Amino acid sequence: MRKHTTIMLAGCLAVSACQSRTTSQSVSDRNSEFGCIAGTVGGAIVGGLIGSTIGAGTGQVLAIGAGIGGGGFVGNRLACK
Repeated sequence: MRKHTTIMLAGCLAVSACQSRTTSQSVSDRNSEFGCIAGTVGGAIVGGLIGSTIGAGTGQVLAIGAGIGGGGFVGNRLACK
């Protein structure tokens, strides 16, 4: 249960980090922003799944957290050019 809560919390934080502060954007800017969010969240999910295969107990929780953070970062860097 705790593992799922950690994954959900990291996903919510990743999505909120990509929100824009401006209210008037063109359609292409919105599409670009959606791609950025999708890349970040997708990377976090894949990283969390990979991290869940490593270790057991507390080590596994740490591996999931590191996977979520690292995957979200890599996904963001790839999608938000």
